[in-house]
Amino acid sequence: MVRYITRRTLVMIPVALVVSMIVFFIIQLPPGDFISGYAAKMSTSGEIMDAQALAQLREAYGLDQPWYAQYFTWITGILTEGDFGYSLSYNRPVADIIGQYMGITLLVSIFTMLFTYIIAIPIGVLSAVKQYSWFDYLSTGIGFLGMATPNFLFAILLMFLSFRWWGDPMLGLFSPEFAEAPWTYAKWLDLLKHMIIPVIVIGTSNTCELIRVMRGQMLDEMTKPHIVTARAKGLPEWRILVKYSIRAAINPVISTIGWSLTTIFTGSTITAIVLNLPTQGPVMHKALLSQDMYLAGSWLLLMAVFTLLGTLISDILLALLDPRIRLERKGA
Repeated sequence: MVRYITRRTLVMIPVALVVSMIVFFIIQLPPGDFISGYAAKMSTSGEIMDAQALAQLREAYGLDQPWYAQYFTWITGILTEGDFGYSLSYNRPVADIIGQYMGITLLVSIFTMLFTYIIAIPIGVLSAVKQYSWFDYLSTGIGFLGMATPNFLFAILLMFLSFRWWGDPMLGLFSPEFAEAPWTYAKWLDLLKHMIIPVIVIGTSNTCELIRVMRGQMLDEMTKPHIVTARAKGLPEWRILVKYSIRAAINPVISTIGWSLTTIFTGSTITAIVLNLPTQGPVMHKALLSQDMYLAGSWLLLMAVFTLLGTLISDILLALLDPRIRLERKGA
């Protein structure tokens, strides 16, 4: 297991570098750059920048160099000094912006993942065990409705209901009196209260999808010959479910951790804008619109790293849960 983890970790490094190069190149595909966009905004307010001033700004920020030279400078700074570059749109180092928004973003993502798996797995199991019952039909209907409803529309609906019932639309993650206050027990409670709507909205679509996956896998496992044999031997049904059916059916669900983590982390941009959340979604949106390549590239690089880490966690959990996978790896 240790050799496997070490080998996978070493493979992650060149993969992350290749992904970073690709995303850095794609960011610069649209015509123009941050300076040209900034000059266009200035012209709308009546201030015109001449060509010489624009050229000096591009030279000062290194935007006059080809994309591969800019990438080499950026990635070298990350690997040698931990310097992610300078954000032109925020006029601050990228590392400071990441540090400001990463904690809250990870907190929302972790709570959303817990919500997703804690809800999806039991409902998927019960839907399979109670196949064609009222519970199965209800969970199936709610699942399809959750997958079909856009997150931003669901967020607006929940904000309206929250305002209608409690007089507070739950915008943001903090009440105004706690936004700039130091961390206290009351501020933590306020954060948890405001996190209910974002977690439900962001996690609903993934939850509904995983319910369908878990249900289908359980129905497949419950008809396998070894399950039929276990019933014939008189083993209790709950033991058959826990020890054999669920243990085998949960493998595809565990394997989704890698992409689920990134989907939750990056798929909440519109929801974050609607709910006014201080997470990375609006930051990424602004960086891409303004072609702030160092900020956008750094966030996308982190997304790639999180995807690789999530995939590694999925593989480790699968090896721990399924003896067949451990035997295959020992043989390899």
